[in-house]
Amino acid sequence: MQQAPVQPSRIKRPPSALYRLLGDRIFFAVILLLALSIVALTLGLGYYLYLGGSQTIQKEGFWGFLTGTTWDPALKLEFGIWPYVVGTLITSMAALFLSVPVALAAAIFAAEYAPRWLAGFINYLVDLMAAVPSVVYGIWGIFVLAPFLRQVLYLPVFLWASENAPWLAPYLGNPSGYGMFTAVVVLSSMIIPFTAALSRDVIQLVPAAQREGAYALGATRWEVMQMVILPYARGGIFAGAMLALGRALGETMAVAMVIGNGNILPYTLFGPASTMPAVIALELKEAVEDLHYSAIIGVGFYLFLIAFIVNAVASYLLHKLKVGEQRA
Repeated sequence: MQQAPVQPSRIKRPPSALYRLLGDRIFFAVILLLALSIVALTLGLGYYLYLGGSQTIQKEGFWGFLTGTTWDPALKLEFGIWPYVVGTLITSMAALFLSVPVALAAAIFAAEYAPRWLAGFINYLVDLMAAVPSVVYGIWGIFVLAPFLRQVLYLPVFLWASENAPWLAPYLGNPSGYGMFTAVVVLSSMIIPFTAALSRDVIQLVPAAQREGAYALGATRWEVMQMVILPYARGGIFAGAMLALGRALGETMAVAMVIGNGNILPYTLFGPASTMPAVIALELKEAVEDLHYSAIIGVGFYLFLIAFIVNAVASYLLHKLKVGEQRA
């Protein structure tokens, strides 16, 4: 049976070169606009934070406000944020130092050693930890972690130092349970999922050919991990650690609930401290003077600068790491 001829109007003609060129330009303009909007949003955020804190920054001076150690919004109206800067950097770096080995161990075990059912359970718990609100970590720190550390660690160490090393006792501080070390433990628990999840994913992306080649040469499982998997995945592991550090720098409620909120240098190991996000959260509603309100916004501006610098340094180191891998 003879088929009916296809009507010319029903034939799908390929788009013309002009139409394709116009579509490419529209698509390029859209993605460029969206990309530039992120840059504009970031710069606008920093600009308006500076405007909000300019009154105090101009009064104290740019470096005077940063390096000052007096925070007195009631009587002298003097504002210096150096204790908060030190507290933020110490707690964040210490939490990163504690969390990375645990997160990396969990990622390696889930990706390489655990049975599939156990790996799925571990991955689910890691993802669940990342979704828990920070105030829940704070409640856990107040009612569980702080009393536990006070009885198990703080009081025994403080009593031993008082009897055997009196010179060490002033550096330990008040063993009440609420202080810098408690905040570091809570903060490290909060940032473990970020490093663990990204490290797990990048370890699973290591090509099977590299593993099989190492095994074929007689390498043990540990040697494959040491010489093949970790070198290949170190860029992703480093990126996960920097993501966790960014979360630690900006964490507010959980740290404010357990750190003791003391703004006097020098800090002690068990004694109270404070961070920049904590002082913003705790004093924002109490600010009645314009200068005090401006100082709190100024703290946010300097926190923005610190986060920007940390991320810029991390991006540079990650770029150098990738360049080194390509040359190798």
